Amino acid sequence: MDGMGKSGLPESLAALARAIRERSISPVEAVETCLERIEADETNAFITVTSERAMEQAKEVEREILAGEHRGPLHGVPVALKDLIYTEGVRTTMASAFFEDHVPDESATVARKLEEAGAVLVGKTNTHEFAYGPTGDRSFFGPTRNPHDHARITGGSSGGSGAAVATNLCYAAVGSDTGGSIRIPAALCGIVGMKPTFGRVSKHGVFPLSWTLDHVGPITRHVEDNALILNALAGHDPRDFYSVDLPSEDFTRDLRLGVRGTVIGIPRDFYFEHVEEGIEARVREVAEVFRSLGAEVREVAIPNAWETLKAQRLTLASEAYAVHEERLKTEPERFDDQGLERLLNGEKLEAYRYANAQQRKLRSREEFADVLESVDVILTPTVPIPATEIGQRQTNIHGYEEAVYSALTRLTGPTNMNGLPSLSIPCGVTTTGLPAGAQLIGRPLDEATLYRFGHAYEEAAP
Repeated sequence: MDGMGKSGLPESLAALARAIRERSISPVEAVETCLERIEADETNAFITVTSERAMEQAKEVEREILAGEHRGPLHGVPVALKDLIYTEGVRTTMASAFFEDHVPDESATVARKLEEAGAVLVGKTNTHEFAYGPTGDRSFFGPTRNPHDHARITGGSSGGSGAAVATNLCYAAVGSDTGGSIRIPAALCGIVGMKPTFGRVSKHGVFPLSWTLDHVGPITRHVEDNALILNALAGHDPRDFYSVDLPSEDFTRDLRLGVRGTVIGIPRDFYFEHVEEGIEARVREVAEVFRSLGAEVREVAIPNAWETLKAQRLTLASEAYAVHEERLKTEPERFDDQGLERLLNGEKLEAYRYANAQQRKLRSREEFADVLESVDVILTPTVPIPATEIGQRQTNIHGYEEAVYSALTRLTGPTNMNGLPSLSIPCGVTTTGLPAGAQLIGRPLDEATLYRFGHAYEEAAP
């Protein structure tokens, strides 16, 4: 049964959508409540709040619904967009001094799709500068703070989207994911984040970090809500060179099928190497929940995952430098100092190494495909550590010294490289009370199955 918030609004997007359709809740009321929460927010989740525009939109939506013109489950629902998704007439900054006052004259395809579905934009969420960082604490507009502990990171780069959803400032937010930037904040903030199959969602009008690794996807509090957002976002876009040309589908279609008779693969290495005990324990408990629901859980081996991760990181460094080459040469002082250092590291990478990385991408697809022939999904931790302190740059995992940036992206990066869909679901908290996330990896274009497993766990989990 869906809970009700203190304001009387439902907690889930799906429940709010039903209430709006049945006219028991007004979209104006829903938007007003979210704007009031944003005004009191202490996580620095938003860069730009579109209060006046949102209220005008909510009133127009209400008139449509009263006239019997209901557009679907997102009609009247308050949503937010990561602040590198272009919005016509609304400031889009990339969290950078370069674009502090940038106002696009055209909206990204995903922004337009949500507007056409009747969703109401309440603002643009904070991000790591140019999305080049998994912590979310290096923005021109200040760090985003974890709702569970304001001294800690949200994860990034879609940290503002994660915080906004986790603190009920909106019912869904859209982020981008190049090395884990949707799934990392989802895990660290205790919510749901989907990186769809590469090409499933258009990137037209989304400022790039890495052309061949960037994905766009939804962040929500519940699995069904996430699938409803992906229903609106997915679809072929001829303006995106990487867009997959497939008919639309309903990603909620298998939510209630259960998992009895299915097979879940647990990697025996890489994904469980150098993982904090509290995180591993929660993910192992997820496997036991699935087993109790009638699924078989078996160990699997995914070869060369470390090599795939290295190829992903090399590809990212090379392409990020290419995206910013002109700015790096003419105005390097305007970059965040840590971002500048990371970008400059991509300047001298040898071309043959990039070529080899693209071959590793193809082999990784085959290696994961071989595993996914014998299992329905692969279950792993999303990140190996809970949220670190803001500004912290090194971590120690049972004696394994590692940069925080490296730890946060270690388990998410491989599926950016091979493009497989990956869903992060919350799976309780560690002994320190911080959220843990479990990652479900599936076959290409099989997001519906990931949602099926995520929903089954969500319904059964204590």
